[in-house]
Amino acid sequence: MELSVGLRTVWAIVLLVLAPAVRLTEAQGSSVWTVRPEWVKAHEDFLASDVLAGRGSATRDEQLAATYVASEFEGYGLKPAPGMTGYLQSANVDMPMLDGHSRLDVSGTSLNEGSDYELLMSPAVSAEGPLLRLSVNETASIHVDRGAAVLLAGAGDPDAAWRAISDLRHAGAAIVLLSTSPAMMNLYAQMGSHTRTPSRLAGDRGPRASATVVLLKPEAFSRLAGMAVGSAVSVKVNRVQESAPRLTYNALGYLPGSDPDAGTILLTAHLDHLGVGQPVNGDAIYNGANDDAAGTTAVLELARALAAGPRLRRNILFVCYGSEEVGELGSTYFGEHPPVPLKSLIANLEFEMIGNQDPKMPKGVLLLTGWERSNLGPELRAHGALLGPDPYPEQHFFERSDNYSLALRGVVAHTAAGFGTVATYHQPDDDVAHLDLPFMTSAIQSLVEPMRWLASSSFVPRWNPGGQPKGR
Repeated sequence: MELSVGLRTVWAIVLLVLAPAVRLTEAQGSSVWTVRPEWVKAHEDFLASDVLAGRGSATRDEQLAATYVASEFEGYGLKPAPGMTGYLQSANVDMPMLDGHSRLDVSGTSLNEGSDYELLMSPAVSAEGPLLRLSVNETASIHVDRGAAVLLAGAGDPDAAWRAISDLRHAGAAIVLLSTSPAMMNLYAQMGSHTRTPSRLAGDRGPRASATVVLLKPEAFSRLAGMAVGSAVSVKVNRVQESAPRLTYNALGYLPGSDPDAGTILLTAHLDHLGVGQPVNGDAIYNGANDDAAGTTAVLELARALAAGPRLRRNILFVCYGSEEVGELGSTYFGEHPPVPLKSLIANLEFEMIGNQDPKMPKGVLLLTGWERSNLGPELRAHGALLGPDPYPEQHFFERSDNYSLALRGVVAHTAAGFGTVATYHQPDDDVAHLDLPFMTSAIQSLVEPMRWLASSSFVPRWNPGGQPKGR
């Protein structure tokens, strides 16, 4: 018995000593570092779990998600970014919160939030102005006095309504009132059924959005439609006083290259979502499995794969941003406090909502926003990346993700995405059950070797003529 145990112990020690060498030999003899579907699912199971309550921007749940990502980076052998001692970057944010009990008064008639209307947008201060009636088709051609309260008719088409709201905000209207069409209520739901207030980084003194936007229920809309033009309209809001500053968190991991002058590749996603909102079929947690736990998973798995192989020539910086959902605050802070000079970034690839295949794309292929703007996408595709042109140019996805702020600063920056208009977008059923995990896995896997090539080559991505957005 003692001899048998001793032999087993010796053999176990031999295997333990030899195993790393065997794994290294296998890796060196293979050009593929595997992304496993069980690893993809494991990240999703945690990040999109009810335990994290939807990873609301600048919340404790976002911090937990960032800490998870940071711990994974450390476990893969990544280093803290230059100038940092850890893997988390935090920033103070000013995020006004309202109590949900605003009141709308029109010439002595009082209406209440929830029962008579929903408050879509607010500058987080009370507003007032004289009543003016317009249709959505008139806002671009008719002069509107600053401070007016505009009742909009014909707002059933959400695109037309949104253009009219934008016109009126730019004109300086104080209040915009429109009817609660199904499309506009869906937009409200996509905001998490919360009033959108102008969140920003602490210390930012730039202009805030000024208009209060009210979605009136049909009876309330009819009552206001019967009021005389010039009637006094006011919306009184109550801001919640928070006891401590709000913080948002970015998670950063750094894979140093062998040539310090070869530049840095930036791979990114956002890790926050909407948190807890209005219940839909009894579910109030907006899990964000696709938006954007899926992108975060892509960054994690690429970090795992790229750190597992031989040292690369270029540095790679992996970043998962906080507070994208309230105005891309995490990526803005990163751009203002980069751990490496922005001029050293040779490319940025952002991952957004890669959890489902877009029906307009070839099977298995992710869309790349701004494909025609630079030579990055075609070059990655030539090296095996499952990427193709964005079939929705009218949606302006290139300008709607965290890549854009860096693109404005000159960095060749694009977003890789799956189905951009998936039905679960900003809904509580954006959960793991609605992900296409095999599609996610193969899409991430297809990028490993192209990223290894980019990090080992002397190729420098360039904007095509006229492709770079206007810089700052």
